[in-house]
Amino acid sequence: MNGTQWIIFILIIQVIHFLGTWKLYVKAGRKAWEAAIPIYNGIVLMQIINRPKWWVVLLFIPIINLLMFPVVWVETIRSFGQNKLWQTWAVILTLGFYIYVVNYSMDVEHIKDRSLKPRTGLGEWVSSIVFAVVAATLVHTYFIQPYVIPTGSLERTLRVGDFLFVSKFHFGARVPMTTLAAPMVHDTLPLVKSRSYVADVEKDTYKTSILNKLQLPYMRLPGFERPEKNDIVVFSWPADTVRQFFVAEKGVRKPIDKKSNYVKRCVGTPGDSLEVRNGIVFINGKELILSDRAKVMYDHLISSSKGVSSRLLADVGATDFSRKYVPANLTDQQISVLRYNGYGVGADSSGKPAIYTDEKGINPDLIRELRLSLKEETPKNRIANLTLEMAAEIRKNSSIDSVKINLEGKGERGSNIFPQDGRYAWNNDNLGPIYLPEEGKTVKITLATLPLYKKIIRDYEGNEVSVNGNQVSINGKPSDSYTFKQDYYWMMGDNRDHSEDSRTWGYVPANHIVGKPVFIWMSMDNFPDGIRFNEKLRWDRIFTTVGGDGEPVSYFRYFLILLVGWFVFDFIRKRRKSQA
Repeated sequence: MNGTQWIIFILIIQVIHFLGTWKLYVKAGRKAWEAAIPIYNGIVLMQIINRPKWWVVLLFIPIINLLMFPVVWVETIRSFGQNKLWQTWAVILTLGFYIYVVNYSMDVEHIKDRSLKPRTGLGEWVSSIVFAVVAATLVHTYFIQPYVIPTGSLERTLRVGDFLFVSKFHFGARVPMTTLAAPMVHDTLPLVKSRSYVADVEKDTYKTSILNKLQLPYMRLPGFERPEKNDIVVFSWPADTVRQFFVAEKGVRKPIDKKSNYVKRCVGTPGDSLEVRNGIVFINGKELILSDRAKVMYDHLISSSKGVSSRLLADVGATDFSRKYVPANLTDQQISVLRYNGYGVGADSSGKPAIYTDEKGINPDLIRELRLSLKEETPKNRIANLTLEMAAEIRKNSSIDSVKINLEGKGERGSNIFPQDGRYAWNNDNLGPIYLPEEGKTVKITLATLPLYKKIIRDYEGNEVSVNGNQVSINGKPSDSYTFKQDYYWMMGDNRDHSEDSRTWGYVPANHIVGKPVFIWMSMDNFPDGIRFNEKLRWDRIFTTVGGDGEPVSYFRYFLILLVGWFVFDFIRKRRKSQA
Protein backbone atom coordinates (compact mmCIF):
# COMPACT_ATOMS: atom_id res chain seq x y z
CA MET A 1 0.00 0.00 0.00
CA ASN A 2 1.47 3.35 -1.03
CA GLY A 3 1.17 6.67 0.80
CA THR A 4 -2.02 7.79 -0.98
CA GLN A 5 -3.74 4.49 -0.30
CA TRP A 6 -2.80 4.68 3.39
CA ILE A 7 -4.24 8.21 3.64
CA ILE A 8 -7.50 6.96 2.11
CA PHE A 9 -7.51 3.98 4.52
CA ILE A 10 -6.97 6.27 7.54
CA LEU A 11 -9.77 8.56 6.37
CA ILE A 12 -12.10 5.54 6.13
CA ILE A 13 -11.19 4.64 9.71
CA GLN A 14 -11.98 8.22 10.75
CA VAL A 15 -15.42 7.99 9.10
CA ILE A 16 -16.11 4.71 10.92
CA HIS A 17 -15.02 6.31 14.19
CA PHE A 18 -17.23 9.39 13.63
CA LEU A 19 -20.34 7.36 12.76
CA GLY A 20 -19.91 5.16 15.83
CA THR A 21 -19.11 7.80 18.46
CA TRP A 22 -20.51 11.26 17.60
CA LYS A 23 -23.50 10.89 19.91
CA LEU A 24 -21.20 9.80 22.74
CA TYR A 25 -19.06 12.90 22.18
CA VAL A 26 -22.21 15.03 22.53
CA LYS A 27 -23.30 13.19 25.70
CA ALA A 28 -19.84 13.89 27.12
CA GLY A 29 -20.39 17.63 26.58
CA ARG A 30 -18.36 17.90 23.36
CA LYS A 31 -19.39 18.89 19.83
CA ALA A 32 -20.34 16.22 17.28
CA TRP A 33 -17.86 17.58 14.71
CA GLU A 34 -14.99 16.95 17.14
CA ALA A 35 -15.43 13.22 16.49
CA ALA A 36 -14.64 13.75 12.80
CA ILE A 37 -11.28 15.59 12.90
CA PRO A 38 -8.31 13.16 12.61
CA ILE A 39 -5.89 13.18 15.56
CA TYR A 40 -7.86 15.94 17.29
CA ASN A 41 -10.74 13.49 17.79
CA GLY A 42 -8.29 11.16 19.52
CA ILE A 43 -7.15 13.90 21.89
CA VAL A 44 -10.75 14.72 22.75
CA LEU A 45 -11.54 11.02 23.22
CA MET A 46 -8.69 10.72 25.73
CA GLN A 47 -10.27 13.57 27.70
CA ILE A 48 -13.66 11.83 27.56
CA ILE A 49 -12.27 8.52 28.85
CA ASN A 50 -10.02 10.33 31.34
CA ARG A 51 -6.79 8.97 29.94
CA PRO A 52 -3.54 10.85 29.10
CA LYS A 53 -3.41 12.62 25.74
CA TRP A 54 -0.11 10.93 24.77
CA TRP A 55 -2.04 7.69 24.35
CA VAL A 56 -3.02 9.09 20.93
CA VAL A 57 0.58 8.63 19.80
CA LEU A 58 0.39 4.92 20.63
CA LEU A 59 -2.66 4.57 18.36
CA PHE A 60 -0.53 5.49 15.34
CA ILE A 61 2.49 3.26 16.07
CA PRO A 62 2.29 0.01 14.04
CA ILE A 63 1.91 -3.15 16.16
CA ILE A 64 1.54 -1.06 19.34
CA ASN A 65 -1.80 0.20 18.04
CA LEU A 66 -3.10 -3.38 17.75
CA LEU A 67 -2.73 -3.61 21.52
CA MET A 68 -4.06 -0.14 22.24
CA PHE A 69 -7.25 -0.23 20.16
CA PRO A 70 -8.99 -2.86 22.36
CA VAL A 71 -7.92 -0.94 25.46
CA VAL A 72 -9.46 2.29 24.12
CA TRP A 73 -12.66 0.48 23.05
CA VAL A 74 -13.11 -0.94 26.57
CA GLU A 75 -12.30 2.40 28.21
CA THR A 76 -14.83 4.14 25.94
CA ILE A 77 -17.81 1.96 26.86
CA ARG A 78 -16.85 1.98 30.55
CA SER A 79 -16.88 5.78 30.48
CA PHE A 80 -20.57 5.43 29.66
CA GLY A 81 -21.44 2.87 32.35
CA GLN A 82 -20.87 -0.35 30.37
CA ASN A 83 -18.86 -2.22 33.01
CA LYS A 84 -20.16 -5.78 32.80
CA LEU A 85 -17.85 -8.58 31.71
CA TRP A 86 -20.04 -9.55 28.73
CA GLN A 87 -19.99 -5.95 27.52
CA THR A 88 -16.20 -5.93 27.65
CA TRP A 89 -16.04 -9.11 25.59
CA ALA A 90 -18.69 -7.77 23.21
CA VAL A 91 -16.67 -4.68 22.30
CA ILE A 92 -13.47 -6.70 21.87
CA LEU A 93 -14.96 -9.54 19.82
CA THR A 94 -16.84 -7.13 17.52
CA LEU A 95 -13.63 -5.17 16.93
CA GLY A 96 -15.13 -2.09 18.54
CA PHE A 97 -18.42 -2.12 16.67
CA TYR A 98 -20.35 -2.75 19.90
CA ILE A 99 -19.78 0.99 20.46
CA TYR A 100 -22.32 1.55 17.63
CA VAL A 101 -24.91 -0.22 19.78
CA VAL A 102 -24.08 2.01 22.75
CA ASN A 103 -24.03 5.10 20.52
CA TYR A 104 -27.39 4.59 18.79
CA SER A 105 -29.60 2.32 20.89
CA MET A 106 -28.74 3.03 24.52
CA ASP A 107 -29.61 6.00 26.70
CA VAL A 108 -26.29 6.30 28.52
CA GLU A 109 -24.68 9.03 30.58
CA HIS A 110 -21.05 10.06 30.57
CA ILE A 111 -19.22 9.31 33.83
CA LYS A 112 -16.93 12.32 34.01
CA ASP A 113 -14.92 11.44 37.11
CA ARG A 114 -14.86 7.69 36.58
CA SER A 115 -12.44 5.83 38.82
CA LEU A 116 -9.61 4.34 36.76
CA LYS A 117 -8.67 1.81 39.41
CA PRO A 118 -9.75 -1.77 38.53
CA ARG A 119 -12.64 -2.99 40.67
CA THR A 120 -11.19 -6.49 41.25
CA GLY A 121 -7.81 -8.04 41.82
CA LEU A 122 -8.13 -9.88 38.52
CA GLY A 123 -8.88 -6.61 36.73
CA GLU A 124 -5.81 -4.98 38.23
CA TRP A 125 -3.69 -7.96 37.23
CA VAL A 126 -4.99 -7.87 33.64
CA SER A 127 -4.43 -4.10 33.43
CA SER A 128 -0.82 -4.46 34.60
CA ILE A 129 -0.15 -7.28 32.12
CA VAL A 130 -1.60 -5.31 29.19
CA PHE A 131 0.55 -2.26 29.79
CA ALA A 132 3.63 -4.36 30.49
CA VAL A 133 3.10 -6.01 27.09
CA VAL A 134 2.64 -2.60 25.44
CA ALA A 135 5.88 -1.28 26.98
CA ALA A 136 7.83 -4.45 26.13
CA THR A 137 6.50 -4.44 22.56
CA LEU A 138 7.51 -0.81 22.12
CA VAL A 139 11.06 -1.55 23.28
CA HIS A 140 11.28 -4.80 21.28
CA THR A 141 9.98 -3.25 18.05
CA TYR A 142 11.74 0.11 18.04
CA PHE A 143 14.73 0.01 20.40
CA ILE A 144 16.32 -3.27 21.54
CA GLN A 145 15.52 -6.82 20.41
CA PRO A 146 16.87 -10.01 22.04
CA TYR A 147 18.44 -12.49 19.63
CA VAL A 148 20.21 -15.82 19.98
CA ILE A 149 22.91 -17.13 17.64
CA PRO A 150 21.43 -20.38 16.23
CA THR A 151 24.14 -21.41 13.74
CA GLY A 152 27.91 -21.35 13.48
CA SER A 153 28.33 -18.94 10.56
CA LEU A 154 30.23 -16.47 12.77
CA GLU A 155 32.19 -18.95 14.88
CA ARG A 156 34.33 -18.05 16.74
CA THR A 157 33.54 -14.36 16.65
CA LEU A 158 30.00 -14.99 17.86
CA ARG A 159 29.31 -18.44 19.27
CA VAL A 160 26.29 -20.68 18.87
CA GLY A 161 24.36 -20.09 22.10
CA ASP A 162 25.30 -16.41 22.48
CA PHE A 163 22.26 -14.41 23.62
CA LEU A 164 22.45 -10.89 22.20
CA PHE A 165 20.81 -7.52 22.55
CA VAL A 166 20.39 -6.06 19.07
CA SER A 167 20.16 -2.28 18.82
CA LYS A 168 17.58 -0.97 16.38
CA PHE A 169 18.34 2.69 17.00
CA HIS A 170 21.94 2.56 15.66
CA PHE A 171 20.77 2.21 12.05
CA GLY A 172 17.29 3.57 12.80
CA ALA A 173 14.40 1.25 13.66
CA ARG A 174 12.56 -0.16 10.68
CA VAL A 175 8.84 0.57 11.07
CA PRO A 176 6.92 -2.74 10.88
CA MET A 177 5.52 -3.28 7.39
CA THR A 178 3.14 -6.06 8.41
CA THR A 179 0.40 -4.23 10.29
CA LEU A 180 -1.56 -7.28 11.47
CA ALA A 181 0.81 -9.34 13.59
CA ALA A 182 1.24 -10.70 17.11
CA PRO A 183 3.49 -8.57 19.34
CA MET A 184 6.99 -9.62 20.44
CA VAL A 185 7.20 -12.70 18.20
CA HIS A 186 8.68 -12.95 14.74
CA ASP A 187 7.20 -15.15 12.02
CA THR A 188 5.91 -18.04 14.16
CA LEU A 189 3.73 -18.24 17.27
CA PRO A 190 5.33 -20.28 20.08
CA LEU A 191 3.82 -23.65 21.01
CA VAL A 192 1.14 -23.70 18.28
CA LYS A 193 3.83 -23.14 15.58
CA SER A 194 1.45 -21.23 13.33
CA ARG A 195 2.05 -17.99 11.43
CA SER A 196 2.20 -14.94 13.71
CA TYR A 197 0.96 -12.45 11.11
CA VAL A 198 -1.88 -11.96 8.64
CA ALA A 199 -0.89 -11.93 4.95
CA ASP A 200 -1.65 -14.04 1.89
CA VAL A 201 1.95 -15.19 1.65
CA GLU A 202 1.14 -18.50 -0.02
CA LYS A 203 -0.87 -17.00 -2.89
CA ASP A 204 0.36 -15.84 -6.28
CA THR A 205 -1.64 -12.65 -5.74
CA TYR A 206 0.91 -11.52 -3.13
CA LYS A 207 1.06 -7.90 -4.31
CA THR A 208 -2.65 -7.45 -5.05
CA SER A 209 -4.34 -9.32 -2.19
CA ILE A 210 -6.51 -7.16 0.09
CA LEU A 211 -4.64 -8.45 3.12
CA ASN A 212 -1.27 -7.63 1.61
CA LYS A 213 -2.54 -4.19 0.66
CA LEU A 214 -2.53 -3.52 4.40
CA GLN A 215 1.27 -3.72 4.32
CA LEU A 216 2.95 -0.41 5.17
CA PRO A 217 5.57 0.94 2.76
CA TYR A 218 9.20 0.71 3.90
CA MET A 219 10.03 3.41 6.44
CA ARG A 220 12.93 3.76 8.85
CA LEU A 221 13.29 6.04 11.85
CA PRO A 222 16.40 8.26 11.91
CA GLY A 223 19.56 6.48 13.11
CA PHE A 224 22.97 7.84 13.99
CA GLU A 225 25.02 5.58 11.73
CA ARG A 226 24.82 3.36 8.64
CA PRO A 227 26.14 -0.19 8.29
CA GLU A 228 29.87 -0.01 7.63
CA LYS A 229 32.44 -2.57 6.59
CA ASN A 230 33.35 -4.81 9.56
CA ASP A 231 30.04 -4.19 11.34
CA ILE A 232 28.16 -7.28 12.47
CA VAL A 233 24.58 -6.81 11.27
CA VAL A 234 21.23 -8.52 11.85
CA PHE A 235 19.06 -8.49 8.74
CA SER A 236 16.04 -10.18 7.19
CA TRP A 237 17.28 -13.09 5.07
CA PRO A 238 16.56 -11.98 1.47
CA ALA A 239 16.14 -15.52 0.14
CA ASP A 240 13.85 -16.67 2.94
CA THR A 241 10.89 -18.81 1.87
CA VAL A 242 10.71 -21.06 4.95
CA ARG A 243 7.53 -21.05 7.02
CA GLN A 244 9.54 -21.94 10.11
CA PHE A 245 13.29 -21.63 10.61
CA PHE A 246 15.06 -25.04 10.60
CA VAL A 247 11.92 -26.85 9.34
CA ALA A 248 12.04 -28.33 5.83
CA GLU A 249 8.70 -27.55 4.21
CA LYS A 250 7.24 -26.18 1.01
CA GLY A 251 8.45 -22.63 0.41
CA VAL A 252 6.21 -19.63 1.06
CA ARG A 253 6.39 -15.94 0.17
CA LYS A 254 6.88 -13.75 3.23
CA PRO A 255 6.69 -10.02 3.95
CA ILE A 256 10.13 -8.45 4.32
CA ASP A 257 9.82 -7.85 8.07
CA LYS A 258 8.68 -11.44 8.66
CA LYS A 259 11.59 -13.11 6.91
CA SER A 260 13.96 -15.07 9.14
CA ASN A 261 16.62 -12.98 10.84
CA TYR A 262 20.25 -13.66 9.95
CA VAL A 263 23.43 -12.24 11.48
CA LYS A 264 26.64 -11.81 9.44
CA ARG A 265 29.55 -9.43 9.03
CA CYS A 266 29.14 -6.59 6.56
CA VAL A 267 32.16 -6.78 4.21
CA GLY A 268 30.89 -4.58 1.37
CA THR A 269 28.87 -1.37 1.31
CA PRO A 270 26.98 0.42 -1.50
CA GLY A 271 29.23 1.59 -4.34
CA ASP A 272 32.04 -0.89 -3.58
CA SER A 273 33.65 -3.25 -6.05
CA LEU A 274 34.04 -6.51 -4.14
CA GLU A 275 36.16 -9.55 -4.94
CA VAL A 276 37.05 -12.72 -3.03
CA ARG A 277 40.52 -14.02 -3.86
CA ASN A 278 41.62 -17.28 -2.27
CA GLY A 279 39.22 -16.74 0.62
CA ILE A 280 40.25 -13.13 1.27
CA VAL A 281 37.89 -10.20 0.63
CA PHE A 282 39.17 -7.30 -1.48
CA ILE A 283 37.32 -3.98 -1.70
CA ASN A 284 38.13 -1.71 -4.64
CA GLY A 285 41.29 -3.72 -5.23
CA LYS A 286 42.57 -3.55 -1.63
CA GLU A 287 42.43 -6.30 0.98
CA LEU A 288 39.73 -5.71 3.60
CA ILE A 289 41.41 -5.49 7.00
CA LEU A 290 39.07 -7.17 9.45
CA SER A 291 38.45 -6.17 13.04
CA ASP A 292 40.90 -7.69 15.53
CA ARG A 293 37.88 -9.41 17.12
CA ALA A 294 37.08 -11.24 13.89
CA LYS A 295 37.97 -14.94 14.29
CA VAL A 296 37.96 -16.04 10.66
CA MET A 297 37.78 -19.81 10.16
CA TYR A 298 38.63 -21.94 7.10
CA ASP A 299 38.64 -25.64 6.40
CA HIS A 300 42.28 -26.77 6.63
CA LEU A 301 43.99 -29.88 5.29
CA ILE A 302 46.19 -31.29 8.07
CA SER A 303 48.77 -33.93 7.14
CA SER A 304 51.05 -36.15 9.21
CA SER A 305 52.87 -39.36 8.32
CA LYS A 306 52.23 -40.45 11.93
CA GLY A 307 48.51 -39.74 11.72
CA VAL A 308 46.46 -36.75 12.84
CA SER A 309 44.77 -37.53 16.15
CA SER A 310 41.35 -36.28 17.15
CA ARG A 311 42.76 -35.27 20.54
CA LEU A 312 45.21 -32.88 18.88
CA LEU A 313 42.36 -31.25 16.94
CA ALA A 314 40.10 -31.10 20.00
CA ASP A 315 42.84 -29.52 22.13
CA VAL A 316 43.03 -26.46 19.85
CA GLY A 317 39.23 -26.19 19.54
CA ALA A 318 38.92 -27.39 15.93
CA THR A 319 35.42 -28.14 14.63
CA ASP A 320 33.69 -29.77 11.67
CA PHE A 321 35.97 -32.78 11.37
CA SER A 322 34.83 -36.38 11.11
CA ARG A 323 35.87 -39.37 13.20
CA LYS A 324 35.89 -43.03 12.27
CA TYR A 325 35.68 -45.90 14.76
CA VAL A 326 36.38 -49.54 13.96
CA PRO A 327 34.42 -51.90 16.26
CA ALA A 328 35.50 -55.44 17.07
CA ASN A 329 32.02 -56.54 16.03
CA LEU A 330 28.50 -55.12 15.84
CA THR A 331 25.16 -56.78 16.45
CA ASP A 332 21.99 -55.72 14.66
CA GLN A 333 20.66 -54.28 17.92
CA GLN A 334 23.82 -52.18 18.45
CA ILE A 335 23.61 -50.87 14.87
CA SER A 336 19.97 -49.94 15.39
CA VAL A 337 20.69 -48.02 18.63
CA LEU A 338 23.70 -46.22 17.12
CA ARG A 339 21.71 -45.07 14.10
CA TYR A 340 18.82 -43.99 16.34
CA ASN A 341 21.27 -41.74 18.18
CA GLY A 342 22.43 -40.14 14.94
CA TYR A 343 25.66 -42.03 14.24
CA GLY A 344 26.57 -43.30 10.80
CA VAL A 345 27.14 -47.06 10.64
CA GLY A 346 28.44 -48.72 7.51
CA ALA A 347 31.48 -50.40 6.03
CA ASP A 348 34.86 -48.95 5.09
CA SER A 349 36.70 -49.54 1.81
CA SER A 350 37.89 -52.95 3.00
CA GLY A 351 34.37 -54.06 3.87
CA LYS A 352 34.90 -53.94 7.64
CA PRO A 353 32.18 -52.37 9.84
CA ALA A 354 32.79 -48.73 10.74
CA ILE A 355 31.08 -46.01 12.79
CA TYR A 356 31.28 -42.39 11.57
CA THR A 357 30.67 -39.35 13.79
CA ASP A 358 31.29 -35.62 13.94
CA GLU A 359 34.01 -34.07 16.10
CA LYS A 360 32.13 -34.93 19.33
CA GLY A 361 32.67 -38.66 18.84
CA ILE A 362 30.47 -41.31 20.45
CA ASN A 363 28.87 -40.62 23.80
CA PRO A 364 30.86 -42.59 26.45
CA ASP A 365 27.64 -43.52 28.24
CA LEU A 366 26.35 -45.12 25.04
CA ILE A 367 29.62 -47.01 24.57
CA ARG A 368 29.23 -48.47 28.06
CA GLU A 369 25.54 -49.19 27.57
CA LEU A 370 26.15 -51.09 24.31
CA ARG A 371 29.41 -52.62 25.58
CA LEU A 372 31.24 -51.57 22.45
CA SER A 373 34.87 -52.46 21.82
CA LEU A 374 36.20 -49.65 19.62
CA LYS A 375 39.38 -48.34 18.09
CA GLU A 376 39.47 -44.88 16.51
CA GLU A 377 41.37 -44.51 13.27
CA THR A 378 44.07 -41.84 13.04
CA PRO A 379 44.26 -40.93 9.34
CA LYS A 380 47.29 -39.25 7.82
CA ASN A 381 45.19 -36.49 6.20
CA ARG A 382 42.23 -34.77 7.82
CA ILE A 383 40.01 -31.79 7.04
CA ALA A 384 39.14 -29.61 10.04
CA ASN A 385 37.72 -26.14 10.53
CA LEU A 386 40.30 -23.84 12.15
CA THR A 387 40.97 -20.20 12.85
CA LEU A 388 44.37 -18.95 11.70
CA GLU A 389 45.49 -19.01 15.35
CA MET A 390 44.43 -22.65 15.73
CA ALA A 391 46.30 -23.55 12.54
CA ALA A 392 49.46 -21.87 13.84
CA GLU A 393 49.16 -23.81 17.10
CA ILE A 394 48.88 -27.15 15.27
CA ARG A 395 51.93 -26.32 13.12
CA LYS A 396 53.99 -26.13 16.33
CA ASN A 397 53.38 -29.84 16.95
CA SER A 398 56.42 -31.79 15.80
CA SER A 399 54.27 -34.71 14.56
CA ILE A 400 52.46 -32.53 11.99
CA ASP A 401 53.93 -32.27 8.49
CA SER A 402 51.71 -29.51 7.02
CA VAL A 403 48.60 -27.40 7.63
CA LYS A 404 47.07 -25.73 4.57
CA ILE A 405 43.84 -23.85 3.94
CA ASN A 406 41.63 -26.03 1.77
CA LEU A 407 40.67 -23.67 -1.08
CA GLU A 408 38.63 -23.98 -4.25
CA GLY A 409 40.72 -22.76 -7.17
CA LYS A 410 39.95 -19.74 -9.32
CA GLY A 411 37.79 -20.67 -12.30
CA GLU A 412 36.28 -23.72 -10.58
CA ARG A 413 32.50 -23.48 -10.57
CA GLY A 414 31.21 -23.93 -7.02
CA SER A 415 27.89 -25.35 -5.90
CA ASN A 416 24.99 -22.94 -5.34
CA ILE A 417 27.06 -19.77 -5.81
CA PHE A 418 25.58 -16.39 -6.72
CA PRO A 419 24.38 -15.58 -9.33
CA GLN A 420 23.70 -19.27 -10.09
CA ASP A 421 24.50 -18.76 -13.77
CA GLY A 422 26.81 -20.82 -15.98
CA ARG A 423 28.55 -17.69 -17.28
CA TYR A 424 30.07 -17.07 -13.85
CA ALA A 425 32.57 -19.73 -12.80
CA TRP A 426 32.75 -18.55 -9.18
CA ASN A 427 33.05 -20.37 -5.88
CA ASN A 428 33.19 -19.57 -2.15
CA ASP A 429 36.91 -18.80 -2.25
CA ASN A 430 37.16 -16.98 -5.58
CA LEU A 431 34.34 -14.70 -6.61
CA GLY A 432 33.91 -11.41 -8.46
CA PRO A 433 34.73 -8.64 -8.95
CA ILE A 434 31.15 -7.56 -8.41
CA TYR A 435 29.60 -4.11 -8.04
CA LEU A 436 27.47 -3.42 -4.95
CA PRO A 437 24.56 -1.25 -6.11
CA GLU A 438 24.11 2.23 -4.65
CA GLU A 439 20.84 4.16 -4.59
CA GLY A 440 20.56 6.47 -7.58
CA LYS A 441 23.46 4.88 -9.51
CA THR A 442 22.94 3.42 -12.99
CA VAL A 443 24.48 0.27 -14.49
CA LYS A 444 24.42 -1.17 -18.00
CA ILE A 445 22.10 -4.12 -18.47
CA THR A 446 23.10 -6.80 -20.97
CA LEU A 447 22.50 -10.51 -21.23
CA ALA A 448 25.84 -10.97 -19.43
CA THR A 449 25.14 -8.58 -16.52
CA LEU A 450 21.43 -9.36 -16.12
CA PRO A 451 22.04 -12.43 -13.85
CA LEU A 452 23.81 -10.13 -11.36
CA TYR A 453 20.95 -7.65 -11.09
CA LYS A 454 17.81 -9.56 -12.10
CA LYS A 455 16.75 -10.38 -8.55
CA ILE A 456 17.20 -6.75 -7.52
CA ILE A 457 15.21 -5.39 -10.46
CA ARG A 458 12.42 -7.97 -10.22
CA ASP A 459 12.09 -9.05 -6.58
CA TYR A 460 13.53 -6.23 -4.47
CA GLU A 461 12.39 -3.27 -6.58
CA GLY A 462 9.19 -4.70 -8.05
CA ASN A 463 9.71 -4.60 -11.83
CA GLU A 464 8.83 -7.03 -14.61
CA VAL A 465 11.90 -8.44 -16.39
CA SER A 466 11.84 -10.35 -19.70
CA VAL A 467 14.31 -11.41 -22.37
CA ASN A 468 13.52 -11.75 -26.06
CA GLY A 469 16.53 -12.89 -28.06
CA ASN A 470 19.33 -10.46 -27.17
CA GLN A 471 16.95 -7.77 -25.90
CA VAL A 472 16.31 -7.20 -22.20
CA SER A 473 13.02 -5.49 -21.33
CA ILE A 474 11.99 -3.94 -18.02
CA ASN A 475 8.27 -3.39 -17.49
CA GLY A 476 7.72 -4.18 -21.16
CA LYS A 477 10.18 -1.54 -22.45
CA PRO A 478 13.56 -2.42 -24.05
CA SER A 479 16.27 -1.39 -21.60
CA ASP A 480 20.05 -1.26 -21.69
CA SER A 481 20.48 0.34 -18.24
CA TYR A 482 18.91 0.39 -14.78
CA THR A 483 18.96 2.94 -11.93
CA PHE A 484 18.80 1.47 -8.42
CA LYS A 485 16.14 2.61 -5.96
CA GLN A 486 17.98 1.66 -2.77
CA ASP A 487 21.38 0.64 -1.36
CA TYR A 488 22.69 -2.92 -1.23
CA TYR A 489 25.21 -4.61 1.07
CA TRP A 490 27.35 -7.77 1.00
CA MET A 491 27.26 -9.96 4.13
CA MET A 492 29.55 -12.88 4.93
CA GLY A 493 30.14 -15.18 7.88
CA ASP A 494 33.54 -15.32 9.55
CA ASN A 495 33.22 -19.12 9.44
CA ARG A 496 34.01 -18.96 5.74
CA ASP A 497 33.43 -22.56 4.67
CA HIS A 498 30.38 -23.14 6.87
CA SER A 499 28.33 -20.04 6.22
CA GLU A 500 25.47 -19.54 3.79
CA ASP A 501 25.72 -15.85 2.99
CA SER A 502 25.87 -13.34 0.14
CA ARG A 503 28.11 -15.72 -1.77
CA THR A 504 25.01 -17.92 -2.09
CA TRP A 505 22.07 -15.51 -2.38
CA GLY A 506 23.69 -12.20 -3.26
CA TYR A 507 22.99 -8.68 -2.10
CA VAL A 508 21.20 -7.58 1.07
CA PRO A 509 18.83 -4.65 0.37
CA ALA A 510 18.84 -1.67 2.76
CA ASN A 511 15.18 -2.29 3.61
CA HIS A 512 16.17 -5.74 4.97
CA ILE A 513 18.53 -4.31 7.62
CA VAL A 514 17.22 -4.96 11.17
CA GLY A 515 19.86 -3.78 13.61
CA LYS A 516 23.30 -4.01 15.18
CA PRO A 517 24.27 -6.53 17.90
CA VAL A 518 25.82 -4.62 20.79
CA PHE A 519 25.87 -6.82 23.87
CA ILE A 520 26.09 -10.51 24.90
CA TRP A 521 24.08 -11.00 28.08
CA MET A 522 24.27 -14.81 28.21
CA SER A 523 26.25 -17.56 26.48
CA MET A 524 25.71 -21.32 26.65
CA ASP A 525 27.59 -24.32 25.30
CA ASN A 526 25.70 -27.09 23.48
CA PHE A 527 22.79 -24.71 22.84
CA PRO A 528 21.62 -26.62 19.69
CA ASP A 529 20.97 -29.63 21.93
CA GLY A 530 18.37 -27.60 23.86
CA ILE A 531 18.60 -25.55 27.06
CA ARG A 532 19.18 -27.74 30.11
CA PHE A 533 19.65 -26.92 33.79
CA ASN A 534 23.17 -28.34 33.64
CA GLU A 535 24.03 -26.25 30.56
CA LYS A 536 27.62 -25.06 30.63
CA LEU A 537 27.83 -21.29 30.81
CA ARG A 538 30.63 -19.43 29.05
CA TRP A 539 31.35 -17.06 31.92
CA ASP A 540 34.01 -15.16 29.99
CA ARG A 541 31.42 -14.14 27.36
CA ILE A 542 28.57 -13.09 29.67
CA PHE A 543 28.07 -9.29 29.74
CA THR A 544 30.59 -8.58 26.98
CA THR A 545 30.29 -6.12 24.12
CA VAL A 546 30.09 -7.28 20.50
CA GLY A 547 32.01 -4.36 19.01
CA GLY A 548 35.21 -2.69 20.11
CA ASP A 549 38.92 -3.45 19.94
CA GLY A 550 40.96 -6.11 21.71
CA GLU A 551 39.68 -9.20 23.48
CA PRO A 552 36.14 -8.89 24.88
CA VAL A 553 36.00 -8.07 28.60
CA SER A 554 33.17 -9.41 30.79
CA TYR A 555 31.41 -6.78 32.89
CA PHE A 556 29.38 -9.39 34.78
CA ARG A 557 31.28 -9.00 38.06
CA TYR A 558 30.75 -5.23 37.98
CA PHE A 559 27.06 -5.78 37.38
CA LEU A 560 26.86 -8.09 40.39
CA ILE A 561 28.70 -5.54 42.56
CA LEU A 562 26.25 -2.81 41.52
CA LEU A 563 23.29 -5.15 42.10
CA VAL A 564 24.45 -6.09 45.60
CA GLY A 565 25.20 -2.42 46.32
CA TRP A 566 21.68 -1.44 45.30
CA PHE A 567 20.07 -4.09 47.52
CA VAL A 568 22.19 -2.97 50.50
CA PHE A 569 21.33 0.69 49.86
CA ASP A 570 17.62 -0.11 49.49
CA PHE A 571 17.63 -2.20 52.69
CA ILE A 572 19.30 0.59 54.69
CA ARG A 573 16.96 3.23 53.21
CA LYS A 574 13.81 1.27 54.09
CA ARG A 575 15.11 0.50 57.58
CA ARG A 576 15.83 4.16 58.33
CA LYS A 577 12.42 5.13 56.96
CA SER A 578 10.66 2.61 59.22
CA GLN A 579 12.58 3.90 62.27
CA ALA A 580 11.84 7.56 61.51
